[in-house]
Amino acid sequence: MKILFISPVFSGGIGGHAAMLADKLSDYGYKVKKMQVPHIPIKNLKNPSFALFSSLKSLTNRESFDIVHGFNIPSAYAMKYAKGKKKVLSVHGVFSEQVDTLHSKSISSVAKIAESQVLNWPDKLTTDSKATQKLYKEKLGLNFEYLPSPLDIQKFSSISDVTKIENQVAYVGRDSYEKGIDILKQAESKIDGNVVYCTDRSWDDAMKIIKLSQVVVVPSRMESLPTTVKEAFYLNVPVVATNVGGIPELIKDDETGILVPSENPDKLAAAVNELLFDKQKAKRLANNGNKFVKNNMTWDVILPKYIQFYEDLLAIPY
Repeated sequence: MKILFISPVFSGGIGGHAAMLADKLSDYGYKVKKMQVPHIPIKNLKNPSFALFSSLKSLTNRESFDIVHGFNIPSAYAMKYAKGKKKVLSVHGVFSEQVDTLHSKSISSVAKIAESQVLNWPDKLTTDSKATQKLYKEKLGLNFEYLPSPLDIQKFSSISDVTKIENQVAYVGRDSYEKGIDILKQAESKIDGNVVYCTDRSWDDAMKIIKLSQVVVVPSRMESLPTTVKEAFYLNVPVVATNVGGIPELIKDDETGILVPSENPDKLAAAVNELLFDKQKAKRLANNGNKFVKNNMTWDVILPKYIQFYEDLLAIPY
């Protein structure tokens, strides 16, 4: 099978997921090509120049593929014009809601129009969280396939053993409004420990800091299926996170972690302090999270679902 992947970048978030999926499918025997286009990054926007330049590349490149798979809304334009038997678009989180939270009403209006158009172009839509799947069904009446983004657990072999730092709390993510880093900073003075912020570190450094820590905090205002939670689970570190988006699909409150309301620094701090104080509970939650991610969120579990998805899609007459 010959597949074209389209994404503004092949790192971090959905782009990182696309890169890992490409590698795994290549190992399986598929021929996967990644479209990479120079574009002008604009802070907090979904790379509008990418939609233009990648579309031009698709129009001029007549190479044919079995499947063309775009990863995010701007990729849909290049996906539409690329030559392929079947088209797939993946969206992690509700695009228009993300833009609405971060930008002006005029930009939000444009995003909603674009979203309503491009989501009707592919043969199949996928998302990594059931929450996003449900919202798009309610909002636009669209059916999304649920294909979660797993961890590549082989990468963790490079993370050496460490001695835990007493009362260290870790935040790993972007320094951005939707990630709620400002909420954690409001809570910080009430936390009985030292908060370490990992906003611009290599993956290895960030994982080492998680492993050194007693608790990982995910204070997001909106999320799809956050990789940080899965990484903390795999490294046996308990998580306190907000009850938004797809987070409850990973964290069952008081079973695999602690859920708190968004925009509530006091409850966030109280939950973190509870795990810093109650070591037995922290260990129980960490162990349960570790079992969950190993049983549900590894490539051994998820890759066969992608392979079946692609093969079933190609079998549909066109």
